[in-house]
Amino acid sequence: MKKKPMDYPIFITTIILVCFGIVMVFSSSFYMAQHSEKIQDSYYFLKTQSRWAVIGLIAMILMANFDYWRLKKYANLALIISIGLLIAVLFFGVNINNARRWFNIAGVSIQPSEIAKFGLIVYLSASISKNKDRIKRPIKGFGYYLLITGIIFVLIFMQPNLSTASSIVMLAMVILFVGGAKILHFGAVACAGIAGIVALLQRVDPNDYRVKRYLTFLDPWADPLDDGFQVIQSLYALGSGGLFGMGLGKSRQKYLFLPYAETDFIFAIIGEELGFVGASLVIVLYLILIWRGIRIALTAPDLFGCLLATGITAAIGIQTVINIAVVTSSMPATGLPLPFISAGGSSLAFFMASIGVLLNISKYCEKA
Repeated sequence: MKKKPMDYPIFITTIILVCFGIVMVFSSSFYMAQHSEKIQDSYYFLKTQSRWAVIGLIAMILMANFDYWRLKKYANLALIISIGLLIAVLFFGVNINNARRWFNIAGVSIQPSEIAKFGLIVYLSASISKNKDRIKRPIKGFGYYLLITGIIFVLIFMQPNLSTASSIVMLAMVILFVGGAKILHFGAVACAGIAGIVALLQRVDPNDYRVKRYLTFLDPWADPLDDGFQVIQSLYALGSGGLFGMGLGKSRQKYLFLPYAETDFIFAIIGEELGFVGASLVIVLYLILIWRGIRIALTAPDLFGCLLATGITAAIGIQTVINIAVVTSSMPATGLPLPFISAGGSSLAFFMASIGVLLNISKYCEKA
């Protein structure tokens, strides 16, 4: 199979997002890092994000030159490793804020859920492409893939990390849909899900603090000093930015007003410093990535490449939409970082490696 040049719009867009992310991570974190009792180094997040960006760049280049169809051989192994790591982190992971989501190896934090996300994409893509008709079977096909996804969902949910677990389910549904699953099967799952939600709502006390916290996004000002505090500060940041922003580095909310400004809520700092125009340009960059990813999926030379490109593109798109929706109080607060931009080493490295796979698939596309 003759290779073509890789998709340069994806490569250039990714590099722009990563470099911009490094700048924004430093801008949003230097004050907090300097005044943190544990860190006391204003350049801490800048140095950490830069190191992971280099690691991610190396991974992206390697995967861009590693023929994607060879990943089929390692699909089962990727799934086994993913599940093994998700089990191990529950027992041996670092406990941060009553959650076990990370391994700390020689001072380096690694999040197994990021590995599991890529592992599931590879496994589903390989398994479905090996037997195109299997997915149409309700039990041994569609049901089996739901079971695998469900196992990963439960293990991540137990960390607990509902946001990542839910995004992985959505990701799997996209792959199964593109892979040829019957609409009837999706309908059955939807009906079962709705019935389960109705049954749950009947048993849940509307005054339960967990329910109130989950629904805070509907009216964060109802509890401005507790559950609604973070979302309100995020909205203040976005509102303060106006059309053109307060200027790069001139955010006020990053001065310990907005929690997790360098990670989950970095888009709010982007809006505050660069305004509506700057935030819109960032969204346009993500739209370019998603558009090119869809084109690669549509023109991939085989079903495995199509599903692989679909999964990678869906992972980026779903996580971007959820992050921005949370920051704008359009959905309940979650812990999903903004791809390529938020501080977070393992997330950045694995997303960049995934882009490398996408670039490799693009070399074999008819038109991309």
